[in-house]
Amino acid sequence: MLFPARFRASRPGHQTLFAGVLAIALCGCSAPPADERAGGEPVSMRNCGQDVVVEAPPQRAVSLNQSTTEIMLSLGLQDRMVGTATWTDPVAPHLAAANEQVPRLAENAPSFESVLATEPDIVLGAYQAVFTDSMVASRERFEELGVPTYLSPGNCLPEEAPLGVPTELADIYREVQEIATIFGVQDRGAALVADMFARVAAAHARVADLPSRQEQSVLFWFARTEAPYVAGRTGSPGIMTRALGVRNAYDDVASMWPQVGWEDVLSRNPTLLVLGDLTREQEGDSLQSKIDFLRTDPAVSQLDVVRGENWIPMSGTALNTSMRTVDGIEALADKLVAVER
Repeated sequence: MLFPARFRASRPGHQTLFAGVLAIALCGCSAPPADERAGGEPVSMRNCGQDVVVEAPPQRAVSLNQSTTEIMLSLGLQDRMVGTATWTDPVAPHLAAANEQVPRLAENAPSFESVLATEPDIVLGAYQAVFTDSMVASRERFEELGVPTYLSPGNCLPEEAPLGVPTELADIYREVQEIATIFGVQDRGAALVADMFARVAAAHARVADLPSRQEQSVLFWFARTEAPYVAGRTGSPGIMTRALGVRNAYDDVASMWPQVGWEDVLSRNPTLLVLGDLTREQEGDSLQSKIDFLRTDPAVSQLDVVRGENWIPMSGTALNTSMRTVDGIEALADKLVAVER
C-alpha cells in the first residue's frame, strides 16, 4: 500500500473533544491517573463504523503501522506492546530507545498467525488496507477471536475511495487522545496534543509576516519519476499548507496522491519542492533519485525551482497523515523563513 487514500468520516464532537483536551493540558489540571482504569469501567467508542470496547487498559498491544507505533511510544506505552510491523522510515530518534523494547514482527505486513501468536488484547492499524485478508486480516476476523481493533480515524475507507473532505490536524489530535483513552493514559494524551498544538502555532507565527508567503506554490513529490505521485489537497501536505497559509500546487485536486505528467508540473511552475525521502528501493523513492532526475531531465531541469535547487526533503511518514505531519509543518516553515532571507 504505497499511496493510501484516507476518508475523514463525519466528526461530530471533534471540537468538543479537542477543547477538552486543551483545557486539561493547558490549565495544568489533572486527568485520571494512568492506572485508574486498571480494573474499572470499560471504554467504548465508535471507530470507523465499528464499536471498540476494552474492558480494561490493554497490556498486550500490537501496532501494525509505524504511525500508530510512534503514537504509542510517544505516550510511553512501550511496556504494553508485544509487536510492531510495517515500517517505512527509521523510528523518530527521540523514540529509538523505547522502540528497542518492542519486538518487531515484520518490516512490512505481518501474517495473521504471527500477530495472534503474541496473544494480543488489542490490534491497532493506521490504514484500512492493513485490516484486509490480502495484508493481515479483517477487523471482523480479529473480533471473532475476541481481539478488539482500532483504525486511524483519518483512513476509514479503502485507498481507492474518494475523500469527501480533507484530513485535518483535528484527526491527528483525535487519534492521539482516543489511543490514550483506550490505554487509560488520558493525561499523557492531553499533554501530547497540547505540545503538538503549540508547535503548530509557533510554526505559523514564524511565517505569518513573511511578505512572500502567499506567493509560494509548493509541490509535494512522493514517488516515481516517469509519472510522479504528487500531493492533492486532502492529505498531510494539505494540512501543512493550510496551517502555514501557502498554496499547494495541486490544491485543485481532491484525491490524496494523484499521478501526473511532468508537462502538467511544468505548466504549474511551482516555487518550492518538497521531496519524499523514502527508505524503499523502488524507482524514484529516495531523495537522491529525485534530485538526480531533477538535475538531468532536459525539461524539468529548466524550471526555476530546480535551477535554484529550492527544495527540502521530507520522510514518507510525515507526508502521510501522522504525528509527523507536525514535523513537516515545522520543516516547511523553516524553509519558508530561509527563502525569505
